[in-house]
Amino acid sequence: MSRIIGCATHSGITPLPERAVVSSESKLVEQIAYAKIHPSIGIARVGNSKKEDGFYVGPQVTEPAPKAADFYRDKEGALKREVAEFRIYGYDAQGRVVCELGMEHGVDIEWTVELANHKAAWYNFELALDIPEATTTTPSTRRNAKVLLPERGTLSIVPGPRSIGEPGESGPEYHFDGGSFMGIPVPLGELRTDAQGRLRVFGGYGKSASVDASAPTTFANNDGWYDDTSDGPVTARVRVGGRELRVAPAWVVVAPPNYGPQQKSVRTMYALMTDVAIQSGQLPVPTRPSFRNDLLPIFKALCDLQWMNAGFAAAFGHGMPQDFLAPDYLRKLAQKGDTYAQLRRTVANAFRNPQYQDASMKPWPWVYGDAMDVPMPPIPRAMNALTTTQLAMLERWALGEFIADYDPDAGDDAPRDIAAVPLEEQPAMLDRAALEFCLADAFHPGCEMTWPVRHASMYSEPYRWRHRAADNPEPDYGKTLTPAEACSFDGPLYGQFAGSITRWMAIPWQTDTASCRSGYDTQYDPYLPTFWPARVPNQVLSAENYAKVMDEELPRAERLAAFNDRADWDRTLGPGYMQQLQAMVNHFDRQGIVVVREGIADDPDFPPVMQVEDCGGQAFTDDERAATDSQMRQVARRGTPHRPE
Repeated sequence: MSRIIGCATHSGITPLPERAVVSSESKLVEQIAYAKIHPSIGIARVGNSKKEDGFYVGPQVTEPAPKAADFYRDKEGALKREVAEFRIYGYDAQGRVVCELGMEHGVDIEWTVELANHKAAWYNFELALDIPEATTTTPSTRRNAKVLLPERGTLSIVPGPRSIGEPGESGPEYHFDGGSFMGIPVPLGELRTDAQGRLRVFGGYGKSASVDASAPTTFANNDGWYDDTSDGPVTARVRVGGRELRVAPAWVVVAPPNYGPQQKSVRTMYALMTDVAIQSGQLPVPTRPSFRNDLLPIFKALCDLQWMNAGFAAAFGHGMPQDFLAPDYLRKLAQKGDTYAQLRRTVANAFRNPQYQDASMKPWPWVYGDAMDVPMPPIPRAMNALTTTQLAMLERWALGEFIADYDPDAGDDAPRDIAAVPLEEQPAMLDRAALEFCLADAFHPGCEMTWPVRHASMYSEPYRWRHRAADNPEPDYGKTLTPAEACSFDGPLYGQFAGSITRWMAIPWQTDTASCRSGYDTQYDPYLPTFWPARVPNQVLSAENYAKVMDEELPRAERLAAFNDRADWDRTLGPGYMQQLQAMVNHFDRQGIVVVREGIADDPDFPPVMQVEDCGGQAFTDDERAATDSQMRQVARRGTPHRPE
């Protein structure tokens, strides 16, 4: 049973109070031509809290309110699971949002989700297969190649689909149990609904292990290992007044934890997918960017990474040369006209532009690219860049062709909760929010998903992936997967099926998270470039140093030194790279989460809001740090920098 939760008020639709309950006999229902599930790509994340309330719903707006320091952990310190929540919206024949549909008053909804994990049965990650360097790198051979057909089916964790169709439901029958890896049961999560019948998808508990108790040895391709990340289609059957609606399906990706929940990358997954849609003609080309909506987020992301990487802190941090958020600097950047035209040009020129084939590490955003190595090869793809669309918006801004819509006196009025978003804007907000907190940094392979998502063939519409038909199974690509096969028509970059997104990622995920570092060439810079600082911190403001900063009884020089001292985030893992891989598998919950804390108002040396690591282990001794760094450099010279083999 269902309820119509909210109603739009555009022309031709009867205006109703928000969240009004409407029966299936209402004339409003006649306006609904079809429905869509939102977000179109939902993100869940693993966590090891097994308490009944050991979860939280992932971001549903682009600027969510900061959470309390204990929001992401239970009382024992275990990491809560991040849950992907899905909603169904009715649309009229013109594509306008009519209402949200819930489970009451005569509308029937049955959700179906299928999760799977095919990592161990897929191919080794060597390099993104859609870049020129892939044609000359090590071939992508099968993981667990010694396991032959028909036994290879035992490498995939396939519990099958689960359906749920009542409000407030949960229970064992909705758990993704029954799948196994080489005979070892591996649960992948569960389904629940809330009181309104919205779907909630829970992922696994972060359990990773090997079938024979062997230790992990590489960042991405550990044979005999499994983890409980997953992905798969989200569909729904909706009947309104005896009429079954066509419902656009969605997808859910169960990813690793988010250790920087308030952070966004300079190039988010939403920015990348927007660029894909524009390049393929699915979205119009933007002509006049908004400073507030299109440009400021780029500058803000650079500044916010001060809490995740010491190099970004030194350049873009509070009071530093490129502190874009400093009121006077921001006022100049946001101003139209010729007065600060050269400033705009200088800032725009500081960003890497692939059209110039620049192989230097110096242009912004100082993030490694898909083809990075040690020493850094003199090729453009060794470093990351903004999307073509973002660079075009920066160019328009530099020329003064932008909407000057930033008012420094207006304050931040961004909605902090999806309930504060007008109904007709909620579907797009849900789509965007989920992807804004995913990375499109180095696809090596990445955090939540990797390089296939930059191909338009993956999409049925912007931000919504194609689903592979059940009667069109994917072919067997053989012992190796070549770039030509990977990018072939109707190949793995076309219709998707349960487990086909996460199979490209590292196995287990912990070894990649423990390996993505910064500053591999310490002679160039000990902290830069970096891999994925918005999700996996490099250097953080520790709780100890934060306490010193906030202690006004201490000399200012000591407080300043504490503020500018960043602790290594991976110090909890102990010395020795191989030991660190296993430590991350066993104790990924011990890694610090960077959370928002109160700062010092009206002080030129300290910001009014800070981001601080919520916990941390003992720091390495100098000898331990040197030994680990030396081992990492030796590993790097044998291949890609975090691929020890």
